[in-house]
Amino acid sequence: MNTRVFLLSEAWGLSRDLLGGKGYGLAEMAQAGLPVPPALIITTEACRRFLREG
Repeated sequence: MNTRVFLLSEAWGLSRDLLGGKGYGLAEMAQAGLPVPPALIITTEACRRFLREG
């Protein structure tokens, strides 16, 4: 998958490994109808790449 950033509204159904624990939890809360502010989720791979390459 080439997508590195997802809107919270697009993240439902994606894996915890891809979204990370916090992103996955926020996506689940939003799907359950809980009040969650609009957000972007940066994938774990994007985070690793940034930390590795700067």
